[in-house]
Amino acid sequence: MSGNDDRSVPLEPSFYARPAEVVAPGLIGTWIVSTVDGMAAVGRIVEAEAYIGPHDDASHAAARIGRTRRNQSMYGQPGIAYVYRIYGIHWCLNVVTNAPDDPAAVLLRAIEPVSGIDSMRRRRRAAADAALGRGPGNLARALGITGALDAHPLDRPPLLIARGQPARPAAIAIGPRVGITRARDLPLRFWLRSNPSVSR
Repeated sequence: MSGNDDRSVPLEPSFYARPAEVVAPGLIGTWIVSTVDGMAAVGRIVEAEAYIGPHDDASHAAARIGRTRRNQSMYGQPGIAYVYRIYGIHWCLNVVTNAPDDPAAVLLRAIEPVSGIDSMRRRRRAAADAALGRGPGNLARALGITGALDAHPLDRPPLLIARGQPARPAAIAIGPRVGITRARDLPLRFWLRSNPSVSR
């Protein structure tokens, strides 16, 4: 395996030390590599949403919320995971961006399964391969991600993001975020055009 496809070489923390709206499209096409519980699985990130800071009213670190136990990781080093649970059921994986004490993050919304599909299927039991990591809750479940990985540095096992095959800008679609009620019209969702694993 060569160059841009090397799954063992993680993105540097400096990649994440930029605004979330810059990091999010840069993550499209990168690999996410999970060895959680000894079950290897790799997906290609095909959809992500940026949450850009305290001035973003949809962010968990919006000014009206401030710093809490739940969002503590968003104030940490760029390149760590921010993992939280929604509806008391689904875990969601975010990548922390910006700088310490300047909270912003990118929510990973969908992956295209690359390898370890049997492991993903044991966790998800989805009907089609393309659906295994479609949607943030399904993505986390397929890769074995739980709150135990909150604040985990994403440049080392058991969960890392590697360069993969970054998408060309022309291949990335941009639109409003989904599943939120505040600041819903901001064009901060990025996805790989025509990819069957992108959430509906």
